[in-house]
Amino acid sequence: MWPVTVWLSAVLALLPGVSGKTDDLLVITAATEETEGFNRFMRTAREFNYTVKVLGLGEEWRGGDVAKTVGGGQKVRWLKKEMQKHKDKEKTVVLFVDSYDVILAGGPEELLWKFSRFKHRVVFSAEGFCWPDQKLAPKYPPVHSGKRYLNSGGFIGYAPDIYEIVQQWKHRDNDDDQLFYTLIYLDKDQRTKFNMTLDHKSRIFQNLNGAIEEVVLKFEKSRVRARNVAYDTLPVIIHGNGPTKLQLNYLGNYVPTAWTYENGCGICDDDLLYFNDVTDEEMPLVHIGVFIEQPTPFMEEFLERLATMNYPQSRLRLFIHNNVVYHEQHVEQFWNRHRSLFSDIRIVGPEENLQHGQARTMAVEACRSDPSCDYYFSIDSDVALSNADTLRILIEENKSVIAPMLSRHGKLWSNFWGALSPEGFYSRSEDYIDIVQAKRVGVWNVPYITQVYLIRGEVLRSRLAGVSLFQQEGADPDMVFCRAVRDQGVFMFVSNRDEFGRLVSTSNYNTSRLHPDMWQIFDNPVDWREKYIHENYSKIFEDAEDVVEQPCPDVYWFPAFSDRMCDELVETMEDFGEWSGGKHKDERLAGGYENVPTVDIHMNQIQFEKEWLKFLKDYIVPVTEKLYPGYYPKANAVMNFVVRYRPDEQPSLRPHHDSSTFTINIALNSKGKDYQGGGCRFVRYNCTVESPRKGWSFMHPGRLTHFHEGLPTTQGTRYIMVSFVDP
Repeated sequence: MWPVTVWLSAVLALLPGVSGKTDDLLVITAATEETEGFNRFMRTAREFNYTVKVLGLGEEWRGGDVAKTVGGGQKVRWLKKEMQKHKDKEKTVVLFVDSYDVILAGGPEELLWKFSRFKHRVVFSAEGFCWPDQKLAPKYPPVHSGKRYLNSGGFIGYAPDIYEIVQQWKHRDNDDDQLFYTLIYLDKDQRTKFNMTLDHKSRIFQNLNGAIEEVVLKFEKSRVRARNVAYDTLPVIIHGNGPTKLQLNYLGNYVPTAWTYENGCGICDDDLLYFNDVTDEEMPLVHIGVFIEQPTPFMEEFLERLATMNYPQSRLRLFIHNNVVYHEQHVEQFWNRHRSLFSDIRIVGPEENLQHGQARTMAVEACRSDPSCDYYFSIDSDVALSNADTLRILIEENKSVIAPMLSRHGKLWSNFWGALSPEGFYSRSEDYIDIVQAKRVGVWNVPYITQVYLIRGEVLRSRLAGVSLFQQEGADPDMVFCRAVRDQGVFMFVSNRDEFGRLVSTSNYNTSRLHPDMWQIFDNPVDWREKYIHENYSKIFEDAEDVVEQPCPDVYWFPAFSDRMCDELVETMEDFGEWSGGKHKDERLAGGYENVPTVDIHMNQIQFEKEWLKFLKDYIVPVTEKLYPGYYPKANAVMNFVVRYRPDEQPSLRPHHDSSTFTINIALNSKGKDYQGGGCRFVRYNCTVESPRKGWSFMHPGRLTHFHEGLPTTQGTRYIMVSFVDP
């Protein structure tokens, strides 16, 4: 059933003078169903205290597909019947506007005052296109300034005149209403009889089609207007006619008080759901669709978050589509760890050769075909939801389709578009940057969302029923989805009211490496830190914490690496396998000679030098500046290497100075578990550190003062990571 365009009939007892009696106001709308556009219109009507009566709710729409062709006559028939009640009210003013694609920006007093200034009995809105019959254009009266052609989406007039106009309707429901009113207006006798005119300069009515560039937001005190800059007017009624629905949605994010600088989001707390007193068994049932369509960093962490969401697992149904052979190991590990948590889980692997759109269709159909499915939650593998309450928060927002706002760390790349280009691709809206950077916080009606979103199950089974949501030949599934949702008049929202997480970059992910996540310090620095930096590292900079130790003079000891980083670095080096022989001759060095040789592998041998220098800059430099006040390191280092000590290979290292301003030495495994012996002795101070902690780093001056030696490893294998910083 195609939703009928809705009409507002405001019945006003207009007295002589500028303003009228708004106590007699009656707002009449006509709608077959309460869509989100209708509810938005009604909200703006309530804000200005319009009284509303609805016609046609629950009736079948027979007025044609007005979004694609002519039609809408059913509205005139309804209005014709309604006007019987008001035909003798000489001073009553009737206002009609569409409502699915209309927002009200001003109140009845302003409306009546502006109408009175026209000094006409009937005023129709105007636009720049002659629709639906362009051949009628020459018959219009000439206009020297403003829009020339009639638009039936809004008109205002005295009740007896409107009654006489609509009594002429003797057509079918799917005939065109705008053509009907146009022919009456173009009849000079009727135009004179009813004293009709058009609102050429958008004093009351603003039709957006053909005028988008003319309309801007005007932020007033605790209120927002749409201003027509071409005519310097502030229209009362904003109509997103034709292909301008998305621009109306943008304006509706602000007008009249949806978001203001003074109060922020004025509608965000309307119609929220609350589950404080709801038991786990009574929580909504959610089908989750997980999509691993490309090699993605930090996959283990992504899957683990599915098991740690703050939502009762008994109310979750899980569908996983993995299209990447490399990630089969991660999905299997997740399944083995958490299979008991989910009562219903389906995993579709790469061997089934499902196309992207087919997989998404399979997942959403599981919810659409299940009457007990309350919500469908779709999430892609490049989404890092650090907020465990995300699902619950989105449900509480009570929207048909909503996404949490996410972006890549430090970048403007996000999971929504604020606007579309005429071709239907990305276009940056005026407020996009402020939304991404949380300078404007709210729940935003947008034309495109991707990667993670929630859909109400009832909407899937009603307004989106029978619609192909993801599959179209040659089209991206996300583009297909958003276009399908928009075409059905369903709003898509993105919320930045909470901090939800971030997007993971997948562009430079090389799965040919043993542990490819290690190389992600540039592209995904937050995820890299969470996985590879010691959990107590940040306490180094907290004055109340006593984390840093000084076992010897000017030798500092602090947490640096996680156990995971230590293990993966060692495994990477052993997998590479090209350990030096511990000889003085070393072709890896510029001079070909190493004065104090070790059995080692340099970072540049495994193509990790750039990433290592980034680690030094981001994590070692701040510690150095804190521990050695007044010294500002450049974080240059040409000698960065992992050393291996074994009793039968190279158990120790003779006393020496390092060719550095300062050196870091990070223990990569555990004494007593992986090896015996080892440690470091600083000769001048006769100070020995015999029990290095895994993941902790020494930091000490290099030249002149800290002559030191590596103590013998007596059993097992000891690994350390060494950098000579600022040589």
